Amino acid sequence: MKGPLHISGSKLKNKPMNKVTLLALLYLMIFQGVGLGQSEGISKEKRIYKTVQGTDLEVHIFYPERMHDNGGSNPAIAFFHGGGWAYGDPSEFFEACDRYARKGMVTLSFQYRLSVNVDGSVPHPGITLVECVKDARSAMRWIREHAGELGVDPDRLAACGQSAGGQLALSTALAGHVNEYTDNLSVSPAPNALILYSSNVNTLEAWADRLMGERREEIWSVSPHHNLKPGLPPAIEFHGEEDCMVPIWVVRHFIQKAESMGNRIEFVPFEGRRHYLGDGDDRYGRYYDEGVLERTDRFLAELGWITR
Repeated sequence: MKGPLHISGSKLKNKPMNKVTLLALLYLMIFQGVGLGQSEGISKEKRIYKTVQGTDLEVHIFYPERMHDNGGSNPAIAFFHGGGWAYGDPSEFFEACDRYARKGMVTLSFQYRLSVNVDGSVPHPGITLVECVKDARSAMRWIREHAGELGVDPDRLAACGQSAGGQLALSTALAGHVNEYTDNLSVSPAPNALILYSSNVNTLEAWADRLMGERREEIWSVSPHHNLKPGLPPAIEFHGEEDCMVPIWVVRHFIQKAESMGNRIEFVPFEGRRHYLGDGDDRYGRYYDEGVLERTDRFLAELGWITR
């Protein structure tokens, strides 16, 4: 996402603008206008939501322009990036954060611990999927504990994730026995809606097993499939039929099991698409494209959280 155009005053001082200079400035403003337009009226903030293992974990917050239209109590989305619990960055959701902030939502993209060492090797001996899940559940509690100052309605809070981030979003509702010891357990981490893109739904797979290392017996505690229960919030899952990282039959089995318990998960499959639903679309970092987000809009509009 391009940032705003900055022109140093010292460079222009006492220099009359000729026709060529004016045309050059106009050219730059037009071609950087996409970045300006996307952020127009949106305010942004970076805060620390948790300190653990000597690390400050950050959240990037995007506020809508008209924060007080809903009495200062806006629907919100918490985003958790993908990357196999070892890679990725909150910035991968910044474009979506900006997009939904412009639709009147407070949007938050969270950093969480990753199972990667300083030299780039994996796994990190002290960080497994369990630590990632703890951070996601801490993140949701943090939003609710700070709902007033954030301008968030704590009863209209969605958890959204892609791939491993989808597993984290699901775990905020399902991994009830996995909590940071410093968390306020009287505050629920469970979302009021789930938005999932190419989500991992079953952690009993080779890569997750590798990251768990000697603690692999704990893998059951963070597997969405093995912790399913009735009472899930409204959910939607987007998935490519040619996904080789999270095979679609695994997701179908998860949804069938969830529905047998009385849950409803709207399933949106895409013929011919792989794990990255937006392959070829640089704007959203391959996670999805505008068409996928327009379908997400409909889901949120049906909840009454936005107008399309």
